[in-house]
Amino acid sequence: MSSASTNRRRGLVAAAGLSIAALALAGCSAGDSADDTSGGTLTIGTTEQITALDPAGSYDNGSFAVMNQVYPFLLNTPYGSPDVEPDIAETAEFTSDTEYTVTLKEGLTFANGNELTSSDVKFTFDRQLAIADPNGPSSLLYNLDSVAAPDDLTVVFTLKSPNDQIFPQILSSPVGPIIDEDVFSADALTSDDDIVAGEAFAGQYTITSYDFNNLVAYKANPDYQGLLGEAKTDTVNVKYYTDASNLKLDVQEGNIDVANRTLSATDIEDLRGNDNVKVVDGPGGEIRYLVFNFNTMPFGATTAEADPAKALAVRQAIAHLIDRDAISEDVYKGTFTPLYSYVPEGLTGANEALKGLYGDGNGAPDEAKAAEVLEAAGVTTPLDISIQYVAERYGPSSGDEYAIIKDNLETSGLFTVNLQSTEWVQYSKDRVADLYPAYQLGWFPDYSDADNYLTPFFLTENFLANHYENPAVNDLILQQAVTVDPAEREALIGEIQDAVAADLSTIPYMQGAQIAVVGADVEGAEDTLDASFKFRYAALSKG
Repeated sequence: MSSASTNRRRGLVAAAGLSIAALALAGCSAGDSADDTSGGTLTIGTTEQITALDPAGSYDNGSFAVMNQVYPFLLNTPYGSPDVEPDIAETAEFTSDTEYTVTLKEGLTFANGNELTSSDVKFTFDRQLAIADPNGPSSLLYNLDSVAAPDDLTVVFTLKSPNDQIFPQILSSPVGPIIDEDVFSADALTSDDDIVAGEAFAGQYTITSYDFNNLVAYKANPDYQGLLGEAKTDTVNVKYYTDASNLKLDVQEGNIDVANRTLSATDIEDLRGNDNVKVVDGPGGEIRYLVFNFNTMPFGATTAEADPAKALAVRQAIAHLIDRDAISEDVYKGTFTPLYSYVPEGLTGANEALKGLYGDGNGAPDEAKAAEVLEAAGVTTPLDISIQYVAERYGPSSGDEYAIIKDNLETSGLFTVNLQSTEWVQYSKDRVADLYPAYQLGWFPDYSDADNYLTPFFLTENFLANHYENPAVNDLILQQAVTVDPAEREALIGEIQDAVAADLSTIPYMQGAQIAVVGADVEGAEDTLDASFKFRYAALSKG
């Protein structure tokens, strides 16, 4: 339980008027986004794994998928849009160039009956910064200086740098779920069991039964007052699979209503011809990338043969050798397409910085260039390297994906690859403990802006915790986030991509679409597979 007092005063004091034009409620209001709750039950299947229900202790799609159902946000994205609007906020606006002021709606409560006030909001963000868990999203709050709660309905965020163009989006991201200070600890992660027992939920759903990474049962929350409106289905059960082939079998046999992340490309292709199901496609923002640990990779800073020039040459050689087309066509059947930079195609500022620097210059691998860069650095070949991947996290095709990468490296004669796979829960701990010299990650965006593919990875204090530091890149990232002129900001985003492409902290190589498979009588998947990249169960119904 939280150390906060359960007798804290929660009077409802109206906020004073705000001076700058508010981010007003527009488009989808609380009653516009869904019809009346239809009752009934839906069963959803997924291979995504939960790390933790505590927003301070997880920064992954499996955990965020749960958080999007049960926690409220100050700002959120309505169905069909990537642009944020007030959720449990009445208004949200900049009241000075470094102050962002949010006024809450009146009468907000958690499912346990506790009032939800500005005190909970301040507590939410203060503890993110205090805990700063290596597997958590606190790095997104890099520009947050302090949070004040002058009255029960008003929250004032003071920012370090002025004119932050990203901060409203960050409030809708994995760092933004608002939590109950009477249930959560102020300075340590709170267990899933304590969160569920404490009914610390105020989103569209509450959790009524919780069996970690096996089965989670949800019930529509009648007291939700946010942007997204009432849930279309009263009860949702989510079943977790370790084998995607079983997920495919269950959705095609009608044992579950929805399969959402992650089926193999072959299974998706097969299901497109099945009249019992519908394959629904949404806009893509997911990427796959290879991460290097700058301490433990070959010639890394803490190895016996530490040599920054040789370590860079190793990264460059691998970048020269990865065959993106083979991965796209042979493994993913076109559901993932080649990616040549850090911001995926379709977002403002995206370029193809890696394409011209590595391989043959047109996207294909080049063994001669890989050999040349290693020889110039004095690296003896073949070089042993360990690469880790996680099939249960990124789907059954991950094994085939990394078999191709292993083959690319070994066929060149330049590398001998020790390829290993670990379960996600252990993987998420090991990767930040410097146990993996190089390893697979995927990224599903927190918000639809190029910043979200740069800030979490390349700031000095970043989510990857891979010991990459480039002060110039750090400064450019901070600069683009507060650059008001769109053309200037776009140019900075391109400059950042060029710089990190030269450093190769990571190698992005695939960009994928959102895909869900639903029963023929299930509606609403098209509404939630949108550019917000948040799969909201409340949009789904069964006829």
